[in-house]
Amino acid sequence: MSNDTPDNGSNPDKKDQRTAPSRRSFLIGTAAAAGGAMLSGFGGGGSPESDPQGQVNTGSPPGTSSRLPTRELGSLEVSSIGLGVQNMSRKYDTTVPYRPAMIDLIRTAYERGVTFFDTAEVYGPFECERILGEAVAPFRDEVVITSKFGMNVDLETGERREGMNSRPEHIKRSVEGMLRRLQTDRIDLLYQHRVDPEVPIEDVAGAVGELMDEGKVLHWGLSEMGLDTLRRAHAEQPVTAVQNEYSMLWRGPEENVIPTCEELGIGFVPWSPLGVQFLTGTIDENTRFAEGDFRGTEPRFSPENLSHNLALVDLIEQWAERKQAAPAQIALAWLMAQKPWIAPIPGTTNLAHLRQNIGATSVEFTSSELSELNSSVSEIEIRGKRLPDFVLDATGVEAPPNK
Repeated sequence: MSNDTPDNGSNPDKKDQRTAPSRRSFLIGTAAAAGGAMLSGFGGGGSPESDPQGQVNTGSPPGTSSRLPTRELGSLEVSSIGLGVQNMSRKYDTTVPYRPAMIDLIRTAYERGVTFFDTAEVYGPFECERILGEAVAPFRDEVVITSKFGMNVDLETGERREGMNSRPEHIKRSVEGMLRRLQTDRIDLLYQHRVDPEVPIEDVAGAVGELMDEGKVLHWGLSEMGLDTLRRAHAEQPVTAVQNEYSMLWRGPEENVIPTCEELGIGFVPWSPLGVQFLTGTIDENTRFAEGDFRGTEPRFSPENLSHNLALVDLIEQWAERKQAAPAQIALAWLMAQKPWIAPIPGTTNLAHLRQNIGATSVEFTSSELSELNSSVSEIEIRGKRLPDFVLDATGVEAPPNK
């Protein structure tokens, strides 16, 4: 998972009473002040919307890329901020984005320096891989593509079935499908999406190792796994990265996962680094999620918890005003400040939000500022689980013993 800025699905008539800029008001302000400091270098300062034919006007020559700071996930170098494409086939509110605009957005991300793109076979299903593959085809060798296996899906139809499936033969068939859809001969970083409680991780690592020997996979990682499983996987086939939910809204990985990654030299990729839009300042106590929007099932966003949890947004907006940044930029910059081997992958279907997310690389904290912000975040208790129980049941799972 990766997306945070669905750009709709919450109350469109919201009146933000806070004094610091919300994402929406910040974007309006920076658009009016074209060439302002926060978006300098990100294009011509005109409207970030599509042209009348629906094609995104990037304001820079196609096929060329700016440079962003880079980070190392193990031995894999990536841009310090990536792009998740999960919502490019279906937004949170169940609407379907305009496909050509999504391809243009991915290409614009590359032109702005993003070289790290995240997808999975179950996103769509399959369609997000197709979109990403088509988008990056002109510059495939200049970017890092990640995808994920492990959900129990029919590899012909994409139909989701109960449970997980990381049987070696299924992994290999999954990768063959990914290569076709992504129009490539290798997956730069292949994750196990969730641990299969019926397949030893040694068998999974062995199958991935065979794919590496064939040149079809270059690096591998795990997502939302148990710690013992991570250690066993790394011992069998060195792990490049872990992808877990992590943000100011959910700091669970700080207890054990991030220290383990640091010990083993494994990179960390936060999914939902903007708290599924919450940390952007566009959700408030009046927000009502659209039917089918899974955020409506998350206990932390229930009416009785949401009003309490908005204290975190208030804090972020105070810092946004202090740093002359957008709330989303504060949230992303905070993540990157935690460790030099953390690379968030915010998702969006909106060009203005893409530019804003990239701008987070220019937001820096002094050591005293970071200490102050960390302390303030820690003082805020987040009420409600991050996900419904049936989803949490698949997280932190340990693979069975090797036979």
